[in-house]
Amino acid sequence: MLPVILAVVLSQAAPAAAPNPRQQGVPIGKGKTMPVVKLTAPSGGWTVDRMMLIEGTVSDTTIDPVVVSINGDRYLMRTYGGRFSRKFPAASGKNVVTVMATNQGGTARTQATSYAQIPPVPFKVVLTSDTDGVYTDLHIYEPTDASEAGDQLKVTEMAHVYWADTASPSGGTFFLNEQGGDFDQPAYGPYLYIHRAPPKGVYLVATNYWPSGDKAHTVATLNLSLFEGTPNEIRRMVRIPLATPGTTRVLAWVNVLGDGQAEVYVPAQDPKPKHAGWPTNLAEALKELQANGDSGGGEGEGY
Repeated sequence: MLPVILAVVLSQAAPAAAPNPRQQGVPIGKGKTMPVVKLTAPSGGWTVDRMMLIEGTVSDTTIDPVVVSINGDRYLMRTYGGRFSRKFPAASGKNVVTVMATNQGGTARTQATSYAQIPPVPFKVVLTSDTDGVYTDLHIYEPTDASEAGDQLKVTEMAHVYWADTASPSGGTFFLNEQGGDFDQPAYGPYLYIHRAPPKGVYLVATNYWPSGDKAHTVATLNLSLFEGTPNEIRRMVRIPLATPGTTRVLAWVNVLGDGQAEVYVPAQDPKPKHAGWPTNLAEALKELQANGDSGGGEGEGY
């Protein structure tokens, strides 16, 4: 009889409380009239700038964030009093920028196209979150002479580039999420990392999650572009839910082979790489990193 009694009790239990609305997708504005969104930059035409400014206004000042798409990659951008502004690494050639703003009256959008006369970007990482008030910190591990040892990777010898140490010894550039401020801020991102001359070897891209207050979880989105604007272009998008404070998740391994060639391995999505050029000890390397107290391991979920 116990199962029957338990079933009756469960059927009479109060329904679960609805999730916090701020954790149910992109927040929308409170206005009831369709918003008007305008782009003041880019203004179209040609540019030779490596960084592309995306700037504009939205009529409903309660809309935060707006949704930005750059050549199909989707980001969330904070607004301040109906204004938004952020620089992104431009792609060589055509850059199609679309901005969407949503309130109770509907979704408005605007678009601009800019052509960048710049060298192709061989390594670009953009990390965003879908929740306000959280940190989804970007961590990049770069290869060094000490980390590369035949088919064995010494991950503790890799150069660690992240919010507290943004200097890349090999010449990469790490941009903090500093929208509307002068230091790293929580919320949607983006974190940016670009390398215009990445040395050969294995790179590790990871995220570390720190929520706050009533923010129980988020979804981290990685947009990875290699050799953008060339016939060898590789593009990957990785989306991972994060819920446990302090959790570090490996988003992708990147093996730069030289001569415009690279390979990407995304744990839980791709088969384990076995061919020549990949270290054979990725799982062991992550355990070593975690054991040494660094933030690139992550509860055994990186491999």
